[in-house]
Amino acid sequence: MTESENARLGARIRAYRNMRHMTVRALAAQAQASASFISQLERGQTSSSIGMLRRISSALGLTVADLFNEEDHVGHRVVRREARPELRTAPGTRKFLISQRPLRNVEVYAGEFEPGSSTGAEPYAHGDSQEILLVLRGRITLWLGPRGTADVHVLDPGDSVEYRTSVPHRIVNESDGPAEALWVIAPPSTSS
Repeated sequence: MTESENARLGARIRAYRNMRHMTVRALAAQAQASASFISQLERGQTSSSIGMLRRISSALGLTVADLFNEEDHVGHRVVRREARPELRTAPGTRKFLISQRPLRNVEVYAGEFEPGSSTGAEPYAHGDSQEILLVLRGRITLWLGPRGTADVHVLDPGDSVEYRTSVPHRIVNESDGPAEALWVIAPPSTSS
């Protein structure tokens, strides 16, 4: 890559890191690199291997292609229901990414739960972001905290709850009908 290409790539990495409110050290730790290397890369003073760019993009919740995409996505981005990317989840549960990649300041998911389904047998945590869960339809039960000591919340349509993504959480649809929920996470959690 030329010096100007290195400088543009470095500027995009820095911009994405800043959007996620990550320090250079935090990005370096997640990408298994030194903070001085990340700093030099962001300033366009060094180049990187594809393997390192994969680790950096993963730590930022991006693809390597996102790092090289110079298009400015300031316009409106429409996602049709049938075109939502679906994430693999537990049986009876469907989770869709609503916000488009590359994720910028917020990450949004829609989830559908058949009766008796859940996000999984064990509570899970991801990153340390602010998360809001809003029930759109049906009734769900949310466990917040480690198994055995979790706070239990039964939520109906229109109910919401806010918590940190670092708190173990689990959702179950214990009702007789389907349920639908919306998650809003800010800044984006790279391991959702």
